Amino acid sequence: MEYSKQLTAHATPIPGLTLFDVPLHGDNRGWFKENWQRRRMTEIGLPDFGPVQNNISFSTAPGTTRGIHAEPWDKYISVATGSVFGAWVDLRQGSTFGTVFTAVVDPSIAVFVPRGVGNAFQSLEDNTAYTFLVNEHWSAEAKAQYSFLNLADETVAIDWPIPLDQAELSTKDRDHPRLADVMPMSPARLLVLGATGQLGRELKRQLANRPGIEFLGRDRFDLADPAAVGAVDWRQVGTVVNAAAYTAVDEADTTDGGRAAWAANAEGVARLASACAQHHVTLIHVSTDHVFDGTKDGAYTEADALCPANAYGTSKAAGDLAVGIVPKHYLLRASRVIGEGENFVRTTHSLAAQGERATVVADQFGRLTFTEDLVAAIVHLRNSGAPYGTYNVTNAGAPASWADVARRVYERSGRPASDVMETTTDAYAAGIRAAPRPLNSVLDLSKLEATGFTPRDQWEVLDAYLGVRAAEIDSLPSR
Repeated sequence: MEYSKQLTAHATPIPGLTLFDVPLHGDNRGWFKENWQRRRMTEIGLPDFGPVQNNISFSTAPGTTRGIHAEPWDKYISVATGSVFGAWVDLRQGSTFGTVFTAVVDPSIAVFVPRGVGNAFQSLEDNTAYTFLVNEHWSAEAKAQYSFLNLADETVAIDWPIPLDQAELSTKDRDHPRLADVMPMSPARLLVLGATGQLGRELKRQLANRPGIEFLGRDRFDLADPAAVGAVDWRQVGTVVNAAAYTAVDEADTTDGGRAAWAANAEGVARLASACAQHHVTLIHVSTDHVFDGTKDGAYTEADALCPANAYGTSKAAGDLAVGIVPKHYLLRASRVIGEGENFVRTTHSLAAQGERATVVADQFGRLTFTEDLVAAIVHLRNSGAPYGTYNVTNAGAPASWADVARRVYERSGRPASDVMETTTDAYAAGIRAAPRPLNSVLDLSKLEATGFTPRDQWEVLDAYLGVRAAEIDSLPSR
């Protein structure tokens, strides 16, 4: 064993499998080491994997051989006494399936083994204590999700220091399948909640052909139902995109609507966030400009204090705070979301197509957020390695009032802009039940753009969106 090593991380041919040199401090009494040091090790590349169980496998004599087992969780292995020959085989679905890495592990070495990588070892000394931390509790149900590979598989051809016919193996390990018969372990699933809403439909349109994604509507996962989170096997989930929410802004200001908004947007999101934090799941959560009251002079940044103007915004702000407890989270704040479903642009286009005039507020300013671009931002943040945290996500361009948007819709529909009459928020709400709205919904996009994502101009996308809507109307049968 070496006493002069510095804490160092070494990549291997298997993606995510990382070997660490661990400093040993020795004298005439023996040695000491910090076997797992969260802060220092995460700084040099160890995932912050959150171990919940510590196991020790003791071998009395050289030649004890165990594996090859791939579990549905991450683990961090090391040796307390003795030494082992470690062997790892990638049993995950993908191009690196079957890739092999081997190393001798003594107390000065540790290895991080990601989910789905097969792990095996052979003791090289008497009284070897092999230790490992895992980030899920073992259960019989979890063991049913293992993948196994035969230690003697000819394809991976591991060169065991002690030939297997001279080694000590269990009957089960001798009977594991060859590589050609191994079912690769699927990646951790991506769950999309709210799959039937405007954003959920666009997520499904863009992502449905990718493996390992499950789309859940309210009928299968109701945020307001306290039992929904407990019905998910979180060990199989890697990412959740929460596109579900209670969005009836005016109704949320009533007694019943307020309860429903709080149940879904606050309590439901808090339960979801707790589960994601506990199981190391990445949570991508979509929020709203309504968490601000709209009185700021200038665009809202991600650092601005929450100050909702209505009950809907209050429930969403509470959900935002809950999401903040999840170590791996992206919180996306959008405004004026436009996609497939009922929305302002679609309604206005229908009025224009029918030759009707419209009265629209002219003192609320912001930018449209098209679901196509919102999904693109979600994919970019998840796949680019962007820092976790809160991001404003809207389309780009000069802020506009709702009346400005309506005029553009009318003009692109072949109607005169003068068919749009302006009003104020107060005048529009007079005599009807309407929740307060933020007058300024402009969100600063600098933080998002710094990650390398540039949103498209809202007018460019609006024109394209209206082209699709016009084609839909033209295709309708005449009455």
